[in-house]
Amino acid sequence: MKKNQVIVGARGSLLSVAQTAGVIRRLKARSPGIEFVFRKITTLGDTAKKWQRSDTGIFVKELEDALLSGEIDLAVHSVKDLPSLIPPSLLLAAITKREEPRDILITKDKNKGLLGLKPGARVGTCSFRRRAQILSFRPDLRVEDLRGNLDTRIRKLNSGLYDAIIVAAAGLKRLRYKNLAASLISQDIMLPAAGQGALGLEARKGDSQIEKLAKKLEDPRTKCCVDAERAFLARTGAGCRMPVAAFAVVKLQRIFLEGMVISLDGRKIARGSLQGKIKEAEILGRKLAEAVLKNGGKEILREIKDGSS
Repeated sequence: MKKNQVIVGARGSLLSVAQTAGVIRRLKARSPGIEFVFRKITTLGDTAKKWQRSDTGIFVKELEDALLSGEIDLAVHSVKDLPSLIPPSLLLAAITKREEPRDILITKDKNKGLLGLKPGARVGTCSFRRRAQILSFRPDLRVEDLRGNLDTRIRKLNSGLYDAIIVAAAGLKRLRYKNLAASLISQDIMLPAAGQGALGLEARKGDSQIEKLAKKLEDPRTKCCVDAERAFLARTGAGCRMPVAAFAVVKLQRIFLEGMVISLDGRKIARGSLQGKIKEAEILGRKLAEAVLKNGGKEILREIKDGSS
């Protein structure tokens, strides 16, 4: 940070720009006298034509490099894109209030949900987690690869390349899409990715002024839930692109966490849930992961990594 100017870095996608504009707007309101400058950073995930399920941090590394070099002071991430481990000289300075965490199904015409799709319907997604859970619920559907930003994905749907697509509902809300044939998917059918719907503000350790600024946007309830979810993800040893899901909520001063590991074809599932004290969110996440791994999750992940699932 130089002379009351903070450089905020993020990806250049429409969604990332909208998310970051919202963060900067709220920071300005809480930090008068400080100038916030947005800098777009191109990541591997923005340029790669194909991703592997073992890939981690494909939307993150270049932003972290920019932080480490001092090119930017603060990075804005979708938490679901963040690997469970971040560089030791960086930290998540704040987790913002969560937007709708569930996934959403979009169709060209009237939307009757996943059950309303005809057998053999083509469903587009770039997520192994979504793919696996779709096939578990509706093995008769054709799940096909879908890449690009939200505009591109919706355009591909409307051009007839797909009968339906599945995306994160938070993205649609932040970009204020309207008049779409869309329906939220129950978490009983499709458990969200760890951190889905929340934004993470990453900074350099020791940069107390930036940390203090970022903390003004922290939502304690969301942070508690995200801490539990990311602890679950970290303990499974799976990357953020693997078919692993976790979702937590806070009710009556307790945290309720659900997590799962699922094979790529959706046929094998290890799923569980736990509840505990809010202050023990990370412990709860690790305990649930250990239970899920013991209940078949470890074998599922081994098969995926070996290429046999």
